Amino acid sequence: MTPTKPGSSQERAAFEIPDHVTYLNCASLCPRLKVVTAAGRATVERMAKPWTLEASDWFSGKEQLCAAFARLINAQASSVALVPAVSYGVAVAALNVPVKAGDNIVVLDQEYPSNFYSWRRLARECGAELRVAVPTPGGTRTDAIVQLIDRRTAVVATPNCYWTDGTLIDLRRVGAAARANDAALVVDASQSLGAYPFDVAEIQPDFLVTVGYKWLLGPYALGYLYVAERWHSKGVPLEESWLHREGSENFARLVEYTETYKEGAARFGQGESAQLYLLPMAQAALKQIAEWTPARIQRQLSEWTAELASRAASLGLTCADPKDRVGHMIGLRAESGLPDNLVGQLAERDVYVAARGTSIRVAPHLHSTATDIDRLVAALRESLR
Repeated sequence: MTPTKPGSSQERAAFEIPDHVTYLNCASLCPRLKVVTAAGRATVERMAKPWTLEASDWFSGKEQLCAAFARLINAQASSVALVPAVSYGVAVAALNVPVKAGDNIVVLDQEYPSNFYSWRRLARECGAELRVAVPTPGGTRTDAIVQLIDRRTAVVATPNCYWTDGTLIDLRRVGAAARANDAALVVDASQSLGAYPFDVAEIQPDFLVTVGYKWLLGPYALGYLYVAERWHSKGVPLEESWLHREGSENFARLVEYTETYKEGAARFGQGESAQLYLLPMAQAALKQIAEWTPARIQRQLSEWTAELASRAASLGLTCADPKDRVGHMIGLRAESGLPDNLVGQLAERDVYVAARGTSIRVAPHLHSTATDIDRLVAALRESLR
């Protein structure tokens, strides 16, 4: 079988990747787009001349970026705020969802820490039960989550796919079960958004948070928080930034303190949300994703990972069935376990993947080619002898 090539040479050329490097670790840190690099250089140069900035620059860039992200998830821009990390967004959710003694909070077994620690602390503080969804033999992670949701469930916190191997969590089922029991749905979409379609009108999360430096192809330390409209007027922010108060555009009157927040989800954002250095880079990244579209990215990467799965099987490596995982990320396992130094051995051959849990996690993007599959399979064959 001839390996499928997910992207064209033009798409490969859009990234800052030398021809000899096989980079398959987008789930950790995205490869840099050349347009993002150019935007970063331009903004660094501009910030060297602060006298060229205008008062509107403290607000307009943030508004444009929130609007671009909102279009990506089919939401209103007023429901989006900027955050520095997933842990920040999850902490905002934990501060606002009502949880009392006797309630329960459902989390996924061995979830990424950013979507766990806030819920454990909240459960302890409120006297609530922390329920951990552990898949049963033959069952799915979705099944495990849904089975734990009942009338005492206050929060269901889950990713869209599992971070070590791309196992899919069916958010339609989880969301329906949460709503049926009046539980808040909090989604960490860091390992899917940008490469996997997401529609807030369909899933109806109460809070959705994601980093920007993985599948959204943007800079580190700038992420996104979606907050459903029902939380806007009654929500409490994690911090009190002057940028998020009504009338903050008038710098001459900032000490005329007000109790009124700006409309929408703005109050939930981080301080220094103007992010004068990072905003242009994030905007360039989202513009490119909008042109490629998450649906197309998912379709092409699904072909790539399916080809890899087929060829890896000849090496004794297994992975989840395609119907049970996303197409942009795959976890390869060996029945007898993988060598501890496998990632290092592959890196010596300029093949870059990650070890997560019991898997070798392979996370390509449109820069990945048939040659990259050849290099990875050859390196695995050599290392697994």
